[in-house]
Amino acid sequence: MANNPETNPSEAPDPAPEPAETWHIVQRSEGACDIVTHTELGATDGEPQNWGPFASRSEAIAKRVGLIRAGKCLPK
Repeated sequence: MANNPETNPSEAPDPAPEPAETWHIVQRSEGACDIVTHTELGATDGEPQNWGPFASRSEAIAKRVGLIRAGKCLPK
């Protein structure tokens, strides 16, 4: 007997995982960079520069530090 997910629910494939929240760095008009979520990124359409996506907030923070050191972003 074949394993049919319709007749054997325990053999059904797992549902698609929820998309993980991603983080982005957005440079504001005054030159400082903010870290925002992917959903917040949609509200920043007029901003001149952004970097990402990053898998974690800590990864985005590390990138922002690098951008500040490289002179691309102003420190807050």
